[in-house]
Amino acid sequence: MVTLAEVAQHAGVSASTVSYVLSGKRSISADTRQRVERSIQELGYHPNAGARALASSRSNIIALMVPLRTDMYVPVMMEIAIAVATHARTFGYDVLLLTGEEGPDAVRRVTGSGLADAMILMDVELDDERLPLLRRTDQPSVLIGLPADTSGLTCVDLDFGATGALCAEHLAVLGHRDVAVIGEAPAVYERHTGFAERTLDGLRSRARELGLRVLHRPCEGGFDAMSLTLARVFDERPGTTGFIVQNESAVEPLLALLRRRRLAVPEDVSVIAICPDQVATQASVRLTSVAIPAQEMGRRAVEQVIAKLEGRGDGEVTLIAPELTVRASTGPAPAAD
Repeated sequence: MVTLAEVAQHAGVSASTVSYVLSGKRSISADTRQRVERSIQELGYHPNAGARALASSRSNIIALMVPLRTDMYVPVMMEIAIAVATHARTFGYDVLLLTGEEGPDAVRRVTGSGLADAMILMDVELDDERLPLLRRTDQPSVLIGLPADTSGLTCVDLDFGATGALCAEHLAVLGHRDVAVIGEAPAVYERHTGFAERTLDGLRSRARELGLRVLHRPCEGGFDAMSLTLARVFDERPGTTGFIVQNESAVEPLLALLRRRRLAVPEDVSVIAICPDQVATQASVRLTSVAIPAQEMGRRAVEQVIAKLEGRGDGEVTLIAPELTVRASTGPAPAAD
């Protein structure tokens, strides 16, 4: 392990000069700075993280709070987390991943301990218990998600309200009038998770304008749960010809159960999914879908939190416009008998 003293000896300067070059606390001549930086590079010196944090009052760490719940689709959450970690490194920051369901306690732990310089929070609920603490602290934070009240907060998310509206419009243009929404697990709605609630609000609002009848049924996912949910849908609305699925684990069971009922996709029923492109393109029927822009959400969250660390920007809400890709699973509504 190369020491600061060895860098100083190699560059022909004092150890304090090397320290000033690293911290930027004092003005150093360009020639001396270049000599020190050249020695650092040639020797492969890496400042001790703890010492650097003490000297600068910065840890160069961003805390990412990702509660990994069994009722959420973890691959999407982790794709966002990887995008955050990768993009943070381009700014010289590492990411501390907090995966427990600690809520406000996790925020207190980060703000009170100096573990991180800033926070990015995921799995945001409409009335998230973490928000009062965020509003009281000076520590920069960004939400990947949108609560009911965004005042004083910086947020980035897919525009899920517009996503729901876009799905309704696509089915309405194709002539469908009875539409069923296969939603996330019931616990997601019980927590009032923002993305799920906003999708429903946008869909229902646009459906009323277009004359669509919408039936929403949460689903745990998996074949057995989907079988019961689908039976309920057709019992209540036998004329259903359009399905909107916002539950990745329900996609393939739904397609299999429709085949079992001898309902062809898209000739008899159309299916739209709100899911990652990989899920849509690898399904047994290539699904018309609105993609979850996980990587873009992660990148934008990092850029926003870096801007706040640098004293730029505050209280900004960034909503990413949804894009619907038409594939093989949607078509004109079948003619009425």
